[in-house]
Amino acid sequence: MRDLEFDPSEFNPIEPGQLENPYPVYARARRNRPVFHSPDLNLWIVTRYADITEVEMAPATFSSVGSLYASTQPHPEVLSVLKQGYVEFLSLVQSDPPDHTRVRAVFGKALIPQRVAAMEASTRTLADSLIDSFIQRGEIDIIPEFAYALPGLVICDLLGLPRSDLQQLKRWSDANLVLLSGTTPVQHQVECARDFIEMQRYFAGHLEERRQRPGEDLLSLLVPESMGGTAPISHQEAVSNAIDLLAAGHETTTALLGNGLWLLLHSPEQLRALREDSRLLPNAIEEMLRMEAPVRGFFRTTTRDTQLGGVSIPRGARIFIVYASGNRDEAQFAMPDHFDIRREDAKRHLAFGKGIHFCLGAILARMEARVAFEHLLRRLPNLRLAPGGLAVRRPYFALRGFEHLSLAWDMPAA
Repeated sequence: MRDLEFDPSEFNPIEPGQLENPYPVYARARRNRPVFHSPDLNLWIVTRYADITEVEMAPATFSSVGSLYASTQPHPEVLSVLKQGYVEFLSLVQSDPPDHTRVRAVFGKALIPQRVAAMEASTRTLADSLIDSFIQRGEIDIIPEFAYALPGLVICDLLGLPRSDLQQLKRWSDANLVLLSGTTPVQHQVECARDFIEMQRYFAGHLEERRQRPGEDLLSLLVPESMGGTAPISHQEAVSNAIDLLAAGHETTTALLGNGLWLLLHSPEQLRALREDSRLLPNAIEEMLRMEAPVRGFFRTTTRDTQLGGVSIPRGARIFIVYASGNRDEAQFAMPDHFDIRREDAKRHLAFGKGIHFCLGAILARMEARVAFEHLLRRLPNLRLAPGGLAVRRPYFALRGFEHLSLAWDMPAA
């Protein structure tokens, strides 16, 4: 039976029903209007795997400048606050060649496999320490106490920031997410803009410290040549990329851990298989990323009139490529809505992007997730959703994860 015609107004990532389960809307769009214009959002939406891949592999046509923002122009009140610092965000993920090539070369020295491998032992120690702090309670909200804390503390260590600053950094990072989505009341955005300026000043101060006393951390690698460092980037690029490293280093992994736990606890046979054979875990993580991409999608801007999926798109159009939809494209994955930790092609997911913008932190996220799930499943017997507990999704346009997720387990013997 033919689906009802898809109405573009159905697509609204922050509508409560789509925060919980956006996938039926994505499926209807893929079948009926895989590339469509949303007049309500003033965005072109791209939902099929092949079309998303085409966008990712053509950066000259689909620019990444401004790719984190739902809107390219903040409200005037918000803009007046942002002008106290850097208004334009010049990060790696929001750049095109040749700037992208120049900045990515700086990061090529940072998250190399050897460095990440050397971090695994300390990450395991940290995971055990966090579990030790709550294991005797039998029930917690896993997001703040583990899923956020683990990658948050790891990225603090990598950047060379005090662990004691983590809660402040989270507040600033949350404010940045609000600015990126641009969907809250203006006064709230103004408050978040003030936080964002504080965040810029914080990182500028740490870069100045690294100028005087360089270390082995990632912030030291970002000190610009103009400040006596080694990075061929501007001060504005250094601050922007430091903020991006913080966000990318914990937000997406937090979402991966929460989403992965949710999937496993709703698939007891898959959870049992994973407990019985930990060798399944690396592929299980890829399947988690496919089923519930932590980054729902990214924005692009067309640099010329173009065609995509048989649809004409004008120059200067804002595009949202929906990784979360492409990951469940029936043309790419058999039974795409079925969670299967043994799926042979799970790693073909789009969660880390493709092409020149493939996520530099993928190797770190995979290591952290593997360690996290190994320790949680080993140390928390009969792990389950807490009866009557919280399971609240984060209300953001492009990020899909949990704000709260209450879990319970059998108390271990004293």
